[in-house]
Amino acid sequence: MTRGIRVVEQLDESGSVADGSAVAGSIFSEDKLNREIVGMLQTDGRMAFSEIAKSLSVSEGTIRNRVNSMKQAGMLRIVAIADPVAAEYKSDAMLGIKVAVGHTVQALSERLAASPDVVYILWVSGRYDLLVEVVSNDRNGFLAFLDKEIHSQLDIASSETMTGLKNFKNQFLLKQNWS
Repeated sequence: MTRGIRVVEQLDESGSVADGSAVAGSIFSEDKLNREIVGMLQTDGRMAFSEIAKSLSVSEGTIRNRVNSMKQAGMLRIVAIADPVAAEYKSDAMLGIKVAVGHTVQALSERLAASPDVVYILWVSGRYDLLVEVVSNDRNGFLAFLDKEIHSQLDIASSETMTGLKNFKNQFLLKQNWS
């Protein structure tokens, strides 16, 4: 596996795509072979179908058909996610953001999502409206992002920048226990 890149499936334990969209059918949550296939792909999303088949004692065609069926049904999406710690970004921070009156969380989220420095946006309850994770190659790039995308924008009422000091856990793979 390439350092700094992990390939994972975007599913939750109910078999839904992690972005919240519905999944056609319910065979995923009831099918042990599909769960085993996804479990192996979570470890290495580029694993050969022949290797998966051998490990699970089924034919390569069965694996190919299952993976393709899960993809077509919207049950499986394999994507690359860069691990900011392994990629050795020089600046990593979480921003707590309050949306300005007259603006929407959705519109602000879409604007921020267009930035390549933004890797995570979560609509939350409580003190902030959004939690946004930003990673930059260097401190100057991070400061330029703050100046351009946060402090000079009318759709943001207030923000708090929380820079990372030490990462104790960074779990990119989905939880393994689907039962």
